Amino acid sequence: MKVKTKQCNSKMCIICGMDNPCSLKAPFYEMEDKSVMTIFEFKDIHQSYPERTHGGMITAMLDELGLRSLWPFENTYGVTMEIKTKFRKPVPYNQKLKGIGKVISNMPRFVQSEAKIIDFEGNVLAEANIKYLKLPPDKIVSNSCHTDEHNIFVPDDTKEIN
Repeated sequence: MKVKTKQCNSKMCIICGMDNPCSLKAPFYEMEDKSVMTIFEFKDIHQSYPERTHGGMITAMLDELGLRSLWPFENTYGVTMEIKTKFRKPVPYNQKLKGIGKVISNMPRFVQSEAKIIDFEGNVLAEANIKYLKLPPDKIVSNSCHTDEHNIFVPDDTKEIN
């Protein structure tokens, strides 16, 4: 599927933060079908049991995918109200994975998304259904730091994700 545009990263986010040493530094792409995709890799510092990624990190990635899936439709932020995660198979670390997020329902104040993490053999490893309350940035953070914090563009030449 063709990449329409690349989204910005942030400085310190555990999922996309470029200055956070524990971050996945995941890139996110808006696709031609209005979904959002990422190719990323959990590291051994994200482990739970040996050879398994911690469920909190898995859920954090699904949450990130869910909210970012709103951005092809509108430029707004939101906070998670509810997330229901299903862990289908062990999620490995030190292995490339794909994340996909899609909006299911978009209302004036709320958005509902679904997200999943799959391996490159097409197996769904984890998935979530997420509900967000849409809020402007000044209602989420106490100052205007969000512009500097969340607008780090890291160019690359990704044009398609299979």
